[in-house]
Amino acid sequence: MAEDAKWYVVHTYSGYENTVSASILKSAETRHMEDLILEVKIPMEKVTERTDSGEEKTYDRKIFPGYVLVKMILTDETWHIIRNARGSTGFVAMDGKPVPLTEEEVQSLGMERHEIVVGFEIGDTVKVTEGPLEGFLGTVDELEPDKNRVRVIVSMFGRETPVDLDLDQIEPVKED
Repeated sequence: MAEDAKWYVVHTYSGYENTVSASILKSAETRHMEDLILEVKIPMEKVTERTDSGEEKTYDRKIFPGYVLVKMILTDETWHIIRNARGSTGFVAMDGKPVPLTEEEVQSLGMERHEIVVGFEIGDTVKVTEGPLEGFLGTVDELEPDKNRVRVIVSMFGRETPVDLDLDQIEPVKED
């Protein structure tokens, strides 16, 4: 059931983010709905400021003041908990219906990290399976699985040429 959960954005009164977060978690616990309301987060960032005297001061700052993110399965009961949490003004919605964040939005906010496992590493020989260079062999030069990107050195016209590709455009060459 947890795989059906999506991230939703809840609007709060200014300065009530922590209150709303605590209220949602407490309500879910008292109503035994922890399997429906899985996580509540307030996106934060570390900020370091240098004072006039040259000292550095580090503190956490809310990235989106007035908003709380909730990973949950939307039902009438969970909607009621969010809507009636102290300090909550309701969901960010379209036509009155809460709109979940897309996977790309969740990734860009850093709310969830998905480990990407690839079948090759730097220095491995790979074959290009899609695009204009389909069928070419090359060597993996750079690997950025979090950006779905790989740089492959391909030999074209007697020259070594770096080519940026998506991870799904190459496959490892099986060595016998």
